[in-house]
Amino acid sequence: MSNWELLMAGVKLLVFGMGLVLIFLALMIVCMNLMHKALKPFEHLFATPEAAPARKAKQPAAAGNAANAKIAAVAAAAVEAFRKNG
Repeated sequence: MSNWELLMAGVKLLVFGMGLVLIFLALMIVCMNLMHKALKPFEHLFATPEAAPARKAKQPAAAGNAANAKIAAVAAAAVEAFRKNG
C-alpha cells in the first residue's frame, strides 16, 4: 500500500469511529430523556432533603489579627531578603 492509501484508510477509520461515538451519545441522550419522562411520576420518592443553612464563620479576635499581621510582615520581609540575595 502506498502512503496515500494508508492515509485514506486512517481517515476512513477516524470518520467511522467518530460517527460511532456520535451515534452512541445521541442514543444515550434519547434514553436519558425517556427515563426522565418515565420516572417523572415517582419524583417524590427520589427527592433530596433541603440543604441546611450555612453557618457564619466566627470573627477572629483582635489579638489574632495582630498576630496574623506580624506573621505577614515577617513573611514579606523574608521574601524581600530572598529577592535581594538571590
